Amino acid sequence: MIANAAFLAAVTLFLGGAWLAGELTFLTPYKATLFRRHGPVIGLSLLVVFFNLFGVYYSIARWLFLRDTGRKLLHLDRQLGTADGVLDDLGTPLEP
Repeated sequence: MIANAAFLAAVTLFLGGAWLAGELTFLTPYKATLFRRHGPVIGLSLLVVFFNLFGVYYSIARWLFLRDTGRKLLHLDRQLGTADGVLDDLGTPLEP
């Protein structure tokens, strides 16, 4: 889930950067000067945006994929407590 959120944040950041580069073509003559003077600020801003996107995507994934986990685990706990639970299907443990 973490890898998926990081990948989605990176793709969103890349697509946003590509769109922004297309919209700001009038700044191409000043590209070297802009990156030399404001490169660290731009990089730090991109890092902050990446972490914010990652947090949003991670929280959405947790809400979407883990909302019934408590109910499912309660069902499994009740099933393991019965006489003919899932453990009977596993067979005898291997002994050395």
